[in-house]
Amino acid sequence: MKKVFAAALLFFGLAFTTKAQETATPNIDPNAPELKFEQETIDYGTIDYDANTLREFKFKNTGKAPLIINNVQVSCGCTNVDGWSKEPIAPGKISTFKVKYDSKRVGKFDKKITVTSNSKTPSTILTIKGEVKPAPIAPATSTTTTK
Repeated sequence: MKKVFAAALLFFGLAFTTKAQETATPNIDPNAPELKFEQETIDYGTIDYDANTLREFKFKNTGKAPLIINNVQVSCGCTNVDGWSKEPIAPGKISTFKVKYDSKRVGKFDKKITVTSNSKTPSTILTIKGEVKPAPIAPATSTTTTK
């Protein structure tokens, strides 16, 4: 009986002395920049082998403060990104960057591009997808001669 009483006393003592953990909510600046893409997915559809795959992601700073793109990172070496602004993008202004997929890689692809910035949503994931057709077969050359 003493053990039960001691266990109950210990349990209630701990219950009253522990503090409930408070969940900290991030303090979002209402004037922070906002990154809004015209489209978050570029679908190439079915494209020819070694086709031109240069495309453009267009976005706007819809917030109230200058937007700074910290990094644009691709998920693999088959995708290149170029031309993202290192300078702050003023509120209401539009900017772009270019993306190119290596179309010498046959088959379906679905690649991610992560854009990090100082916006209310600091990380945005974009997608490029499509399918590259096999390389065309070169016509056989004739080695016979006619007399």
